[in-house]
Amino acid sequence: MPELRISKKHHKHINNPFPSTPKCLPFIHGGLSFNPHKISQDQSFQIGEDFQLAWSCRNGGCLSISHRSQPNRSIWSTIPGEAFISAAAVQTQVEESRGSFAIKDGDVLFICKHQSVEEIRVLYEADIEENAEDDNLLSGFSNSNNKGTPESFNKSYSPILMITGRLSSKKTNILPKKSLYLGKKKIRFGWARKPSFVARYWFLLEQRSSNQIGFSVKFGEYDKKLSPSVTKRRILQGSSWKLIRMQRQCIAYISRQRGFVALSSQDEQGEEQVVTEFNKVFITYASDKDEKFYGFGEQFSHMEFKGKRVPIIVQEQGIGRGDQPITFAANLISYRSGGDWSTTYAPSPFYMTSKMRSLYLEGYNYSAFDLTKPDRVQIQIYGNYAQGRILNGYSPVELIETYTETIGRPPVLPNWIISGAVVGMQGGTEAVRRVWDQLQDHDVPISAFWLQDWVGKRETVIGSQLWWNWEVDTCHYAGWRELVNDLRTHDIRVMTYCNPCLVPTDDKPNKYKNLFEEAKSLGILVKDKTQGTYMIPNTAFDVGMLDFTHPATSSWFKKILREMVDTGVRGWMADFGEGLPLDAHLYSDEDPFEAHNRYPELWAKVNREFVDDWAATCHGKEKEDPEENLVFFMRAGFRGSPKWSMLFWEGDQMVSWQANDGIKSSVTGLLSSGLSGFAFNHSDIGGYCTVDMPIIRYRRSEELLMRWMELNAFNVVFRTHEGNKPSSNCQFYSNRNTLAHFARCAKIYKAWKFYRIQLVKEAAQRGLPVARHLFLHYPDDKHVHSLTYQQFLVGTDILVVPVLDKAKKEVKAYFPMAGGCSWQHIWTGKIFTRPFNHPGHNQGFEAWVDAPIGYPAVFVKCGSHIGEAFLRNLKALNIL
Repeated sequence: MPELRISKKHHKHINNPFPSTPKCLPFIHGGLSFNPHKISQDQSFQIGEDFQLAWSCRNGGCLSISHRSQPNRSIWSTIPGEAFISAAAVQTQVEESRGSFAIKDGDVLFICKHQSVEEIRVLYEADIEENAEDDNLLSGFSNSNNKGTPESFNKSYSPILMITGRLSSKKTNILPKKSLYLGKKKIRFGWARKPSFVARYWFLLEQRSSNQIGFSVKFGEYDKKLSPSVTKRRILQGSSWKLIRMQRQCIAYISRQRGFVALSSQDEQGEEQVVTEFNKVFITYASDKDEKFYGFGEQFSHMEFKGKRVPIIVQEQGIGRGDQPITFAANLISYRSGGDWSTTYAPSPFYMTSKMRSLYLEGYNYSAFDLTKPDRVQIQIYGNYAQGRILNGYSPVELIETYTETIGRPPVLPNWIISGAVVGMQGGTEAVRRVWDQLQDHDVPISAFWLQDWVGKRETVIGSQLWWNWEVDTCHYAGWRELVNDLRTHDIRVMTYCNPCLVPTDDKPNKYKNLFEEAKSLGILVKDKTQGTYMIPNTAFDVGMLDFTHPATSSWFKKILREMVDTGVRGWMADFGEGLPLDAHLYSDEDPFEAHNRYPELWAKVNREFVDDWAATCHGKEKEDPEENLVFFMRAGFRGSPKWSMLFWEGDQMVSWQANDGIKSSVTGLLSSGLSGFAFNHSDIGGYCTVDMPIIRYRRSEELLMRWMELNAFNVVFRTHEGNKPSSNCQFYSNRNTLAHFARCAKIYKAWKFYRIQLVKEAAQRGLPVARHLFLHYPDDKHVHSLTYQQFLVGTDILVVPVLDKAKKEVKAYFPMAGGCSWQHIWTGKIFTRPFNHPGHNQGFEAWVDAPIGYPAVFVKCGSHIGEAFLRNLKALNIL
């Protein structure tokens, strides 16, 4: 596989404020041929018990998969006469800077984009046993060792379907000789013809469940067909090879017994790079022109992705993400730190469409979903194999249930975390007690105090930051245990903060342990290429990162969590997880490029195992009372994170009204993640990233804070954050108005607790999110397809239309009418129902609704028991 080239940009401080989009391969088009002697006519093939594949010879040949419940509805199909599998060897370059990764495609060493289908074969277990010596057959199974029946062969869903054939590259003619004049001296040069490469492939389809088909793509060894002219590797007269670079780069190929050799003009000494396998796999298939694509994990700028190329890699979301002027400033002073519309902490290689088609990739390789063509999709996977699943379902709800049944669902949250406000603040013991008194005076329902600075604080160039040494700072929080116990007597828990990184603490006063040195001596930190501790630049300081592939790391970190919980702590933010360097050396010796996307899941797994172990081993009241259960929440994630993480938050939005990284993006991230299996998610009330510079200022205003409170009163968790520069931001405790509004929104949140408990249980059982894009329940309403952050559902019975623009006191609400439902405004009681002459059975209508501060535009479904109970609770709390 071609070597991955990584360049570090951590300390580059004057940069292009408008970086170009990383170069990527264009959409690959290739031809399809088939063996007319073996598949000369249209045929159908069984896949397991519930699926079938139809092969058609017309227009060059194509495939189509359907479920037996609707045999005429295709859930996946190829494009007639065009290759559906291609592969290439490509020089890949990565620019890395403080958790951000720009992945670029460089020189194409070779590409096999022409596909032949030689055989389509239905396989039963007996066929495998009878052909145990057939290498060509068994090689198609990804976990086969050519000894007996492959482990992946599922007896319950026999038969398996195997499609085999070859991929090839076309021969290219010798490029014409050209001349370059250097003074009066003429230099002639040219390129030899590239060889043609042929490789066998296996495309395996097997039923995994009643509504899922697993697919895998695997390749055999290459058959290199070199033309005689290839031996004329370079034609040079009058100068050295070094001068070629003045014109352009070129690649020549020579024959080898194993693999093949690529020579690049970048190698002055003629160093050879042996390439023995593909590192890019392309899967291409059909899409309808009007098909809408949703999902891809937590996405902050878009809900629907037709027409875009969506990269799937865990990384920092960026500061601004295209919103100006902050993105300009962030990129200028720190390489690509502004991010763009696609950068996210928690992507997922999964989607569902408006045509009720759905697919996801397995494994952890970097991938990109190219949706830029109107009639087709192309998935590009970095690696030499591909695996995934195709889902069957007839509604978005069914597809999410089917998807989360496999990837996993979160556990039921304990009631305490969803009963009242989680008060995020800093400042030490006296500050907490002072604010607690103020909240009591305003009768604010409180679940917990989240004290992220429990480890002590230090000032850096980006603001107030923490000492990443996971023990309580008893100077900053004098009387820590007394504070925890006093709060607990009022049914208030204490939550803290940690992450998988450790910082040297030589300059920190008042420390009992130096966890960095302890982990370093145990050898459980990520290593660099020299086998030394990899010191990773992160914001304003360098850190060591725990290597969770080391067998000792998990138990060591769980001891730290145990010490924290033993002080009375009942929850914590498990931050970061997105920054594993792509050139790291791990104990497992696995490819760090693949381990990078897996790391957030490993980090979540350690935290979750500790929570489950603690629940299983605690005694007395803690064992008997489920209210004592622990909770942690994370921002970094990947496809399987919902299985391990109990709760997510959306990371570090700007304290702004903007769409890509402000309050609007928090709604988009909430809803897109919900359509991707992340059932429990929320944002920091008021946002986090604050900039207080003479030229550029992003400071949280009172109005923004109040509107964010109203928005998050309808999230699964209602939690505040002071931001990275607390003194520059308006806080909930800043004045009487903010305290009164905070109390009001906390009570609104409390009023639907009964429904929240129900939705949390439903999420654990079915994978459905608490906050929902309208597409989930109104997929046939075309207007719904155009919605991003404008509004959302809580469950099925509450409709929220938040105010997300400065100085606005009314909103345009869209009322879905499918099923004949009507909606009641909770503040005025006004009923919004379909106009008498309104056209369209599935179409709703729009209306302007007043929404002054304190009265967000919220509606309940008429006749709903949920809505009636919500209104009663609002009256009982003196809100209505």
